[in-house]
Order: sequence, then structure tokens, then C-alpha cells
Amino acid sequence: MPGAAGTATARIWLMAARPRTLPAAVAPVLVGTALAGHAHVFHPLRFVAAMAGALLIQVGTNLSNDYSDARRGADAEDRLGPVRVTAGGLVPPRQVLIATYLTFGAAVLAGAYLIAVAGWVLLAIGAASILAGVAYTGGPRPYGYEGLGELFVFLFFGVVAVAGSYYVQTRELEWEAFALAVPVGLLAAAILVVNNVRDIDSDRRAGKRTLAVRLGRPRARALYALALALAYLTTAAIAAASYGLWLLAPWLTLPLAARPLAAVLGRSDGPSLNRALGATGQLQLAFCALLSAALLLSG
Repeated sequence: MPGAAGTATARIWLMAARPRTLPAAVAPVLVGTALAGHAHVFHPLRFVAAMAGALLIQVGTNLSNDYSDARRGADAEDRLGPVRVTAGGLVPPRQVLIATYLTFGAAVLAGAYLIAVAGWVLLAIGAASILAGVAYTGGPRPYGYEGLGELFVFLFFGVVAVAGSYYVQTRELEWEAFALAVPVGLLAAAILVVNNVRDIDSDRRAGKRTLAVRLGRPRARALYALALALAYLTTAAIAAASYGLWLLAPWLTLPLAARPLAAVLGRSDGPSLNRALGATGQLQLAFCALLSAALLLSG
């Protein structure tokens, strides 16, 4: 039936977009925009364009990763994560590549509006973000294969995204934007840590030297716990330095952190770690939503 075929196709492309990773794109835009709102500055269309651009870059990165990992043989049948559409034969590689180009092209359109209203510095931010997305697993020396994935996620889904979202609204940069980017980036990096702990065995066999492969499973698990702990502690430090008790609101998410933390520290099976990955994304979104609300309420 045509309708059923269309639904199946939509599900396959949704799988390729990897929705569990999308909170990493949404969260920093919320925080950067809320910080601008704290200073009584808010431009709705700029917020919409920044959010659209962030989501499109994340989806484009996921598609590029799907295509490049399949070409390099990293997404073999023995991996514990969800099926990848290219390696799994669900979508021809050329179609995934075209979808990657189209998605990044749509991100460029959103960026063009931001460049027009907020200045040419947004061109550098957008270009660097797209390049980082492609180079994660693509190109001659993909940094994701050299153990640098978590560092780049911290930088681009933390520092660049929060400070950039703040700059889009205010055309200024303040220390608070960089300080608040730290917990946001740590939680984004934690999502990747879960992914790489889950795939540690298959990545090692494929020659993919992720940070988890380099550290080994016990230390990679400890890194995940450290990233979560530092996210809460840095938020408390910023609260003490500037914003007061309001900024402790994200600590209300501690119960949400308990389940993925227990899974990462104690489980090695794919289903448990897949759930932990999704739960870490949900944790980041809830943490940053409360952080954003706290910024607005303390203004």
C-alpha cells in the first residue's frame, strides 16, 4: 500500500536523523537565548532561525556520520546500537549523501538570515559548525576516529552554541555566556560518551579509536560520571558567583541522572545503553530548560 510505504520511508529517515541526539542541539540555544532574555533582549525570529539552524546541523552531522561510518566499515552487524540506514542497506549511500547536502543547505539558509541581522561573525560560526559535523567521521583524518569527539562536542554544542545563540540576540559576548556553556557542553559530551561506551568493542575492531576505546571501558564510564558531576557543580559555582539560588534549579534533575548513570556504570548490553543514551539526552534538555527558566526568573 502506498500509504504504508510512505510511513515506512518516513520512519527510516527519522531513524537516520537520530532523534535521541537532538536535545544536544536544542539545549544550548535555549540557554543562550535565555541569558539574553535575562538582559531583557529577545528577538523571536532570530531564536527560531538559530534553533532551526542548530537542529539542521545536528541532523546533517548524523547523516554524514551514517554515510561515512558505513564507508569505513565502522557500522558492522555486530554493533549494539540502532541500525544505521546506510550500513543496514535501508537507504542507498548516494541518497544519504544527497540528504546530507540538502540538510546542511537548509542550515545555510537559516544562517543567511542570522548573518543579515547579526553580522558576518555568524558566517564563521556556521561554517565551522558544518565543517566540524562533516569532519567528525568524514574526510581523510576524521577526528571522531582519533578520540577527539567529546572535545569537539563540548566546544560546538557547548561554547559555540551557547555563546553564538547569545550573540545572535545581543551582538555582544559576556563571560556568563562562556561560563554557562560549560555545563551545557559537558552534558552534550556525556551523550557521546554513552554512545562510545556502547560501541567500544565494535569500534575497536573497526579501528575507530574513540576516547572510550583509548581509555577503556572502566575509565570511559568514570568519564561519564565526571561529566555529569561537573555539570551540576559548575552550575552551583555560577549561582554562587552571579545569579543566586535561582540557578540551582537544574539540580532538581538529579533523579533523572540516576538511571542512566547506573546503566553506564553497571551495564554493557546494547538495549540498556541505548536507553541510557536517550535518557542522557532527556536529562540535558530538562537540565537546560530549568537553567533557562532560572535565568529568566532571575532577570
